[in-house]
Amino acid sequence: MLSWLIAIWLTPYYCTLMLKSSPAKLEGEEQEKQESGFLRIYRKLLDVALHNRWKTIALVLVLFVSSLASTGFMKSGFFPTSTRAQFVVDYFLPEGTDIERTKTELAEIDKWVLDLDGVTSTNMSVGKGHPRFMLIYESESSNSAYGQILVDVEDYRQIEPLLTKIRTHIESNYLDAFTKVWKFVLGPGGGSKIEAKFIGTDPVQLRLLADKAKELMAKEGAVAIKDNWRQQVKVIKPVINEANMRRLGLTQSDITKALAAHFDGESIGVYRDKDELLKIVFRPEASARTKLEQAEDVQIFSPSGEYISIRQVVDRFDLAFENAQLLRENRALVIKAQSDPAPGVNGTELYERIKPKVDAIPLPDGYSLVWGGEAGDSAEANAGLAATMPIGFGAMVLVVFFLFNAVRQPIIIWLTVPLIMIGVIFGLIIMDTPMEFMAILGVLSLTGMLIKNAIVLIDQTDFEIAEGKARFSAVIDASVSRVRPVMLGVLTTVLGVVPLLWDPFFKSLAVVIIFGLSFASILTLVVVPTLYSIFFKITAKEIEK
Repeated sequence: MLSWLIAIWLTPYYCTLMLKSSPAKLEGEEQEKQESGFLRIYRKLLDVALHNRWKTIALVLVLFVSSLASTGFMKSGFFPTSTRAQFVVDYFLPEGTDIERTKTELAEIDKWVLDLDGVTSTNMSVGKGHPRFMLIYESESSNSAYGQILVDVEDYRQIEPLLTKIRTHIESNYLDAFTKVWKFVLGPGGGSKIEAKFIGTDPVQLRLLADKAKELMAKEGAVAIKDNWRQQVKVIKPVINEANMRRLGLTQSDITKALAAHFDGESIGVYRDKDELLKIVFRPEASARTKLEQAEDVQIFSPSGEYISIRQVVDRFDLAFENAQLLRENRALVIKAQSDPAPGVNGTELYERIKPKVDAIPLPDGYSLVWGGEAGDSAEANAGLAATMPIGFGAMVLVVFFLFNAVRQPIIIWLTVPLIMIGVIFGLIIMDTPMEFMAILGVLSLTGMLIKNAIVLIDQTDFEIAEGKARFSAVIDASVSRVRPVMLGVLTTVLGVVPLLWDPFFKSLAVVIIFGLSFASILTLVVVPTLYSIFFKITAKEIEK
């Protein structure tokens, strides 16, 4: 709004100060310029198009349909990968693995990675992810079986071959480990690119569904296949004699605390080391707590003030497998079957191959499947746009109708809007650029630019017809007189976004604006006058003599 006010106020003011020629002389010079070079060619082309109006419209429709038919050659995506000269190695051992083993193996991997060509430095974290050092990074929660290495390289273009090399090395030398080697993305971070979320009530059934989905992902060539519940862990379950327990005045909590104190220890105080507070933990020596049989030697302190052997209240100790973690969303159990595309593989294309096969998995009653990952984030973002777009488009439609106080002119203007997609689709294919979220924003912004150009042409045509000029001549003269401001506006916009072609985040937006606006504006200069002549039934006979 501010730029518009400045334009209508300052531009005429500066023109009055700077232009010394008389209005009559300026008008004659302008007319002479209009009839030279490119404008003469455009006048002849437009004359041919108006004499063959239906063929012109048919040709444009062929272009439009062919562009829609070419969408199969257009890549799709959500957000591009980052050009940050750094990538991540996530390392998972079986759930419940001692942290010392995790630390030892991760240190070996870290040393091997540091010797690779192009690697400048590494940073290792064991038991948890690194602190959140950037917005698009989401660290893993604490886990003794998990470690992470941040790898810095000389140039981000060296990352792609290193991803496969490191993943292959880990999978070949650490057979019971799982690894994910990945680059940062310029958008929502964390998680896997492909996620099938199964929602239900029975953990056993949910694990079976996730396992089926992971098998299908593996068959399609996905990598880093896992689920977010991880492996089950071995647990010792005491079989409690409840009658004896109640007779002795004990509870399950008393038994549990006694076992925990024996194997994990009990905090009995705090030791201050300068500014650091360290817990003092009391527990038996290591040799007394390494075997299951030693659990039978545990003593429980009873409310009567006596120590009671655990054998009096526990019949036996069973070894069982249980879930180390059960994750919920909106209070419902949810397990995610996760995977990623291999380096160099388009994640959207892989998802489109996996989705129908996973969707075909029969679900028990009360269970559901929701897609997350990149597809879920994209759907959520597009839903946000879809919720607000009707308001914006509705406002634009009303403005155009109120501006002309008529029906035919707004219809002509909105019929030209789809022409955007001709240049957009062919431009993305030529530049080998995916249709990402930023490209969608570019298409929306192009709508306003194209409407502005169409308004300029139609308003000038209405003005010249109202001045009494023959309608056929008015259509041509008005279009020729508006070529320069339309094309200059297009040129300045295109040149303004050309530098963004080398920015990974804005590249798709730049391609959409450059190709969409350029091609659509050229077509608009022909299609708008042609549609105007059709809607107002203007014939070639209505010409200046």
